[in-house]
Amino acid sequence: MTSVLLTGFEPFGGERVNPSWQAVSLLTGRRHDTVAVELPCVFSRSLVTLRDAIDEYRPDLVICVGQAGGRADVTPERVAINLIDARIPDNAGSQPVDVPVIPGGPNAYFTTLPVKASVAGIKNAGLPASVSHTAGTYVCNQVFYGLMHLLDNDFPGVRGGFVHIPYTPEQAARTTAPSLATHRAAEALEIIVDTALTVAEDLSTPAGTLH
Repeated sequence: MTSVLLTGFEPFGGERVNPSWQAVSLLTGRRHDTVAVELPCVFSRSLVTLRDAIDEYRPDLVICVGQAGGRADVTPERVAINLIDARIPDNAGSQPVDVPVIPGGPNAYFTTLPVKASVAGIKNAGLPASVSHTAGTYVCNQVFYGLMHLLDNDFPGVRGGFVHIPYTPEQAARTTAPSLATHRAAEALEIIVDTALTVAEDLSTPAGTLH
């Protein structure tokens, strides 16, 4: 059976929950082909935890998920850049600025997920979605870049990428930010999983590295 590793993050930035972990936990609870791992929002530990999970579960597909407060859509990310430029400290108090994710690594990696086909499927289900071309420069981008570097160098044949989801309504109630209910975010993630398992090539989406 094809196996899928999903990851979400622990809460950060003063939040008490992280919708990424809530959504992947909900999805994993109803699919026997998936496992979920919570990543720390800590630069020094996130990629170690991710690598350990891939080593343990040996998945065919890896989809990492993060919170993007302020976004209205579910946004599969298209490209990860080799840069950390933290606007706030991580959960361990570290705030690296202008440093590479992987010293000497390529400038960027493209996702190997079918992002355009996934967005089309999510929209067809009546949910908000769009392709994103920036995963930021915080821990989400670090994990996205680190994932693609791992898959490119150590786990050939495994597909992977990153998806951002909006705040939950409970989080957004304290702000003017848009939101998406957790069960709806999980529905969108399931569409991405199913699309990635059935669509071999996306519409005009490049793969590989940018040097």
